[in-house]
Amino acid sequence: MSRYAEVIVLALYADEVMEPLTREDEERRWRGHFVPIESQWSGSFGFGWAMEFERVRARGGLLKDLESLAWPYPGSVQVLIHDQDDDCFGLWMLHDGKLVEVDLPHTRRFHQPAPPDQSFDPDPGMLLRTDLDGALPEQTPRELRDPRPAW
Repeated sequence: MSRYAEVIVLALYADEVMEPLTREDEERRWRGHFVPIESQWSGSFGFGWAMEFERVRARGGLLKDLESLAWPYPGSVQVLIHDQDDDCFGLWMLHDGKLVEVDLPHTRRFHQPAPPDQSFDPDPGMLLRTDLDGALPEQTPRELRDPRPAW
């Protein structure tokens, strides 16, 4: 299934940590590789990397892999994710060694009910602005959501 998403990783002094993720690796569950975010004065900023996903199946396990890295400054790690149905980027930060989504003002993640079986990929839901005009979807109760991580 096609479903585009952009991911940006920001972290201080993490060139060495991120370097393996700038290459393709058939052993990873997720497909693709990060590229350094370039400065307008040429060269990398040294603390930002980006990638795009074009398929849902290609992204599973990404957050687990990022959690497992030996970050020199874990408190600086920020992962920004914009799925094609999101109004804005969501923010994940390390808390107790796990990447957790940080609540952003005037936004809310809306979830679909869980799929009928495990053959369907997990859905990340939609991060929507709550301060804009327009109707918001009905939120699926927690117990009816897919518990599997989409990322």
